[in-house]
Amino acid sequence: MARIAGVDLPNKHVDIALTYIYGIGRSAAREICRKTGIDPTIRMNDLGAEDINKLRAVLENEYKVEGRLRTEVSLNIKRLMDIGCYRGLRHRKGLPLRGQRTRTNARTRKGKKKTVAGKKK
Repeated sequence: MARIAGVDLPNKHVDIALTYIYGIGRSAAREICRKTGIDPTIRMNDLGAEDINKLRAVLENEYKVEGRLRTEVSLNIKRLMDIGCYRGLRHRKGLPLRGQRTRTNARTRKGKKKTVAGKKK
């Protein structure tokens, strides 16, 4: 099992296996394969040490992935919360940020429903 950027990559096609790294999607994975000259349909276990080193070099030099990317994202969110903008307040309250409705739905952000007693007639 190949280990790149601190992630154990599964024995799948190279372009699919690279998406297991945080910050690398399908299009970026194909771009990395094109830059390194590796066939994206080869399985990870069939790659030689030289090919894996090529992948590592491209990821380290040209892409921000895993720890560095997670740190940057969390610092961006913290900055929004510190300046007190609308998006920062929504992050702080744990509500949706991008205009979604919250009267119904939004359970992913809000968490489990807390039932409130209804009024007697």
